[in-house]
Amino acid sequence: MNEHRSGGEPVVHALMATGIVRRYQQGAARVHVLDGVDLTIHAGELVALVGRSGSGKSTLLHILAGLDDADSGSVRIRGCDVSGADQDGRAAIRNRHLGFVYQMHHLLPEFSALENVAMPLRLADMPRRDALARAADMLGAVGLTDRATHRPAQLSGGERQRVAVARALVTQPALILADEPTGNLDADNAAHVLELMRSLCRTSGVGILLATHDANVTAGVDRIVRLENGRLTS
Repeated sequence: MNEHRSGGEPVVHALMATGIVRRYQQGAARVHVLDGVDLTIHAGELVALVGRSGSGKSTLLHILAGLDDADSGSVRIRGCDVSGADQDGRAAIRNRHLGFVYQMHHLLPEFSALENVAMPLRLADMPRRDALARAADMLGAVGLTDRATHRPAQLSGGERQRVAVARALVTQPALILADEPTGNLDADNAAHVLELMRSLCRTSGVGILLATHDANVTAGVDRIVRLENGRLTS
């Protein structure tokens, strides 16, 4: 259920997940990877999801994105019911309201930085000229205007990840899911990318859920939630 502002207007959260359960069969045992997870992320909020390797962080991210099914529970992104939608509906919600940043940048090597950032817009049938113009604005926001024509192989690791952040934000999503986004970067580049994400979170109003096992990554986030034994604790 949505909260309400003092004037009675409903608040639509970037993310509202309730009662997420995911079990796996492991031999004769039934393992509860997620055991009733509740998580709300507000617009403009940066939340770190921490937990040891194998604790279920990636499983939770996949369920929140509609890439995997929970055994029970519900997920809503900007008020849209992800868990109740069919595959086409989930894809539409992802395209409109969700951005991704991974440990590996997943940029297309044959395209320039500008073309990589514009790709989600082109897939959504935005005219090429408009898509490239918005992509150029996003590259400017991450400080890479002068690298727009460079292909990924011509960029440093930190620059490639900043292009990936720009690509995640170019559709103006409600929520970004970031899975170990600094895992392949040195300390200086990791700090730069994290500061960039914090800044863009504030200025764009996007909610960000950042999964990590690195304690250094959690500095400066709005909130830390820990996944342990299938449950989230603050």
